[in-house]
Amino acid sequence: MKKYFLPATAAVILISFGLTSCGTPPGYATGTGAAIGAASGALIGAGAHGGHGAAIGLGAGLLAGALVGAAIDAENAKHYPAPRGGYPYAEPTGTPGYVYSPYGNRNVIDVRGVPHGALVRDPSSNQIFRNP
Repeated sequence: MKKYFLPATAAVILISFGLTSCGTPPGYATGTGAAIGAASGALIGAGAHGGHGAAIGLGAGLLAGALVGAAIDAENAKHYPAPRGGYPYAEPTGTPGYVYSPYGNRNVIDVRGVPHGALVRDPSSNQIFRNP
């Protein structure tokens, strides 16, 4: 029984996170990113280190997937009116494809594949900024 406890717990957590991430509005990939990150992290962790690795991989993948910035298209940008002076630009981290959010705790946001100057939603503050 103990042999299957950790993998079963990881599977239940994975499924619950997958179901709670379904409420993401159209045009945004944050919930999907969290679910995909959690699933891939759990699979990689399980393959590498068994049950304990699955739980660690699930947590790491969930956090990484949740912080993936969601590019905003023109249709959905109207839901976020521009502040005075326009949307602020994020600050590059020094690692290609990652920026510091101009809001809150300056979280690191994954903007790989997002064009320069495009609008991005910070999933932690739900505010919009421009990719530098």
